[in-house]
Amino acid sequence: MLRPVQLTLGSLVLAAREPAQEFSKLSEASFTELHKITAQLESALAKAFNYDKLNYLMLMMVDPDVHFHIIPRYAKAKYFNGLEFIDFGWPGAPDFHRPTETDARTNQQIIDYILPCWA
Repeated sequence: MLRPVQLTLGSLVLAAREPAQEFSKLSEASFTELHKITAQLESALAKAFNYDKLNYLMLMMVDPDVHFHIIPRYAKAKYFNGLEFIDFGWPGAPDFHRPTETDARTNQQIIDYILPCWA
């Protein structure tokens, strides 16, 4: 899923399909699917935006269900549909206090841009 607040261009949320609030409680099938999905999303994001690094953050503070924040990292500013996306935390940890403001239309355009890159 596209992260509604774009910390960096192409920020996603990868959520478990089964109800679990502890990573270790996921089924073996979920771990198998995680392997497949991460390969697909890494490839799609690389094709779409050519990220420099990719961070997987499992925070589960506001939403306690198992999920990762997938944050593409960029050494230089990226541009999409006239918006400048700056990775303010680069090369350190992502700066969650400085996202790029996007609206629903822009978020849908980002989704539409990533989908054809998905294997």
